[in-house]
Amino acid sequence: MDIDEYRAAFDAWLDDNREQLAPAYEGKGTLDEQMAQIAKVKRLAFDADFGRWGWPERVGGLGGSTLFRAYLQEAVTARDLVEPGLFSMQEVLAPTMIDFAAPELAATMVARLLRGDETWCQGFSEPGTGSNLGSLSCRSVRDGDTWRVTGQKVWTSLAQYAQRCVLLTRSGTPESAHRGITALFLDMDSPGITVRPIETMHGSLEFSEVFFDDVVVPAERMLGAEGQGWSVAMDLLPYERSTALWQRAAFLHSRLQRLLEVAPPGSLDPLKLGEVTQTLYAFRARSRGTQHRMASGAPLGSETSIDKVLLATAEQAVFDLVADTLPAEVTVGDDVESHLWRTEYLYSRAASIYGGSSEIQRNIIARRLLDLGSDR
Repeated sequence: MDIDEYRAAFDAWLDDNREQLAPAYEGKGTLDEQMAQIAKVKRLAFDADFGRWGWPERVGGLGGSTLFRAYLQEAVTARDLVEPGLFSMQEVLAPTMIDFAAPELAATMVARLLRGDETWCQGFSEPGTGSNLGSLSCRSVRDGDTWRVTGQKVWTSLAQYAQRCVLLTRSGTPESAHRGITALFLDMDSPGITVRPIETMHGSLEFSEVFFDDVVVPAERMLGAEGQGWSVAMDLLPYERSTALWQRAAFLHSRLQRLLEVAPPGSLDPLKLGEVTQTLYAFRARSRGTQHRMASGAPLGSETSIDKVLLATAEQAVFDLVADTLPAEVTVGDDVESHLWRTEYLYSRAASIYGGSSEIQRNIIARRLLDLGSDR
């Protein structure tokens, strides 16, 4: 199947199963409702084989171009079937699991994530080490054929729903902060794990603090070799800024189109609209190029930091325009659509922080792409 055939077949399937796929709630829904909806869409798409295309056969996929995955995410977002940031987590975690996990572990686990049978979380950020992973301190100590983990993570998306966690730990004390890090894949129901959700300003409990108190992890759950955690992180982060961001681009496009539909006559400033549209399309063009580089087999790396900076700029520009055009809806409106605009506007404030802050991304661009200084 080529990508054009996939698009046509998937669009027809979405049309034929519109009622079954539709959310059971109005507007944004609660986080519990969003998670149940995501699991439903993943399960139905996987069982119909659309959710398997673009993933390797060795983990339950059907092979083929990664563009299949990009289009699936774009299509379900454009039809408002899922909350895009939550749905895209599989694009962040599954590729690195495939690259670094033992083959039998990847074969067992990845299909569960793709089908929506499980949720995974990413244990990277810590209270004092947000975007600076080189200074993390959550510690793992080798104990025979197990690791013992003690420490804390924060801003861990969906930790309270997750069955598994891709976790970065400090396993040594080397001269370089980027060494002595080991990545583990642990079960979230292991004894010693405490999850405390954090309420954000847009009223969601999407993030959590996670505490690890002498948590035992089997040694075969290492991702990569001991001390290879930095390589795991550098493999994972570009995925966070590739297909996941393409889905975000589709979301922003749909919200801008909706704004054009509901804006009162004369309320849109043509100059601002032109600037926002240009910013959004620049981001989409960049993200499209990243999808095609990944589909060609080219490795993703530091250049995806450009995608992340463009996303943050575009997302905040779109919702700044929403606030200028629909000020009452964003501030005091109490109907379903006003609530949707307000929560999305508030969430857009985090666009320059989530997935790596804009300041850190610009440092990466300067040092690794423009050779303006050393990371060390």
